[in-house]
Amino acid sequence: MKQITDILNLREGEDDRAKTLETVKKNITFKGANLWILACAIIVASVGLNVNSTAVIIGAMLISPLMGPIVGAGFALGIYDFSLLKKSLKNLLTATVVSLVVSTLYFYLSPFKDVQSELLARTSPNIYDILIAFFGGVVGVIAVTRSEKGNPIPGVAIATALMPPLCTAGYGLATAQWTFFLGAFYLYCINCVFIGIATFLIIKYLNYPAVKQINEKHQKRVKYIIPFLIMIMLIPSSYLAYSLYREQQFKKNITLFIENEFSEKGYTVVYKKTDFNSKGKKLELAFLDKRFSLVEIKELKNKISHNKYLLGTQLLIRQDSTDRFNAIKGDILNQIKSSENEMSLKDVKIIKLEKELNKNKFDSRQILKETSVLFPSINSISISKTALINKKDSLTTITAVIYDSNKSLNTADNEKLKKWLNERLSVKDVALYKK
Repeated sequence: MKQITDILNLREGEDDRAKTLETVKKNITFKGANLWILACAIIVASVGLNVNSTAVIIGAMLISPLMGPIVGAGFALGIYDFSLLKKSLKNLLTATVVSLVVSTLYFYLSPFKDVQSELLARTSPNIYDILIAFFGGVVGVIAVTRSEKGNPIPGVAIATALMPPLCTAGYGLATAQWTFFLGAFYLYCINCVFIGIATFLIIKYLNYPAVKQINEKHQKRVKYIIPFLIMIMLIPSSYLAYSLYREQQFKKNITLFIENEFSEKGYTVVYKKTDFNSKGKKLELAFLDKRFSLVEIKELKNKISHNKYLLGTQLLIRQDSTDRFNAIKGDILNQIKSSENEMSLKDVKIIKLEKELNKNKFDSRQILKETSVLFPSINSISISKTALINKKDSLTTITAVIYDSNKSLNTADNEKLKKWLNERLSVKDVALYKK
């Protein structure tokens, strides 16, 4: 028994208590250098969240001084030093407001406002975040009370992650997404409260002496406030953890259902959409070449209703009810199976038509530029292929050129223009018309 007690003994290696208390008091202050470091850390963390860089976010957590006033508040509760508690909470509030202002300003000015995975990870806290905050806080306060501080402090700063939730809350404010703000700020509150509670418990376990002239009324308040805070944080986070568990089970069972009922039977799923929200659960599917009868769909819905994790899920199989759809789909499949180099008759016709159209196209703008050099009086021109029909129903195709000039061309110029256009357009049927 004594060996176990010695192994678990926290008093061995403990630093001088007066010195530890002095260190804690120094770390709660937010002014001068600490405030500058905090603002810079917030910007670094915001950039990390903005560009979805885990390494940058970790760097911001390492340089953040936010742990100081939280540990100070837990320490103050443990020794019933209410003046220290008031000072710690005041500095924590200052740090929180500064952090929110800086992060909100950054995200408001940033041109990139897309939601990244690192941002989303801080919007849905659950009971696991409570465990991380509590045990991270335990490690942090144990390290603070040691004579050799060692390496735990940076690890605690990373694990408890105080900076990213605050920055995410700033993102929520900057983009007016209140669910982001509330979720992230709730995670920040969880971290603050349970780091403080962990500090309080370790300080009580180490029997740090209470300050002189303890106010018994305040001492009783502490005994009631701590369980109250635990319940406030525990109940919503437990519900969120349960919701997360249900969603994960839903997705897992949907995958198994599709695998067992469709994939193993050779049915190719070409479309899948799942919804899991307060309004209801839904599974939408579409298949490449399998059509389900009403009896088969009813059987599938029955199987879903017998799975406790999929109970109440609406199954919707998208399929056309007409034979025409099957015929079109068969044609599409035949096209896919055919050689990529084989050209359909439609493609050949389209190419022929395009060639015919290109033959009848003329660059009137360029022709006008060239014509204006030879005949400066001409100021506009239009060229097109035209079919003429006579009384005997015979068709004659001509290249009609309509022009507008400041003065009428004489017979010689008119003949000269006609010959030039025949050569320029590579035709022999130019007919000139003055507008």
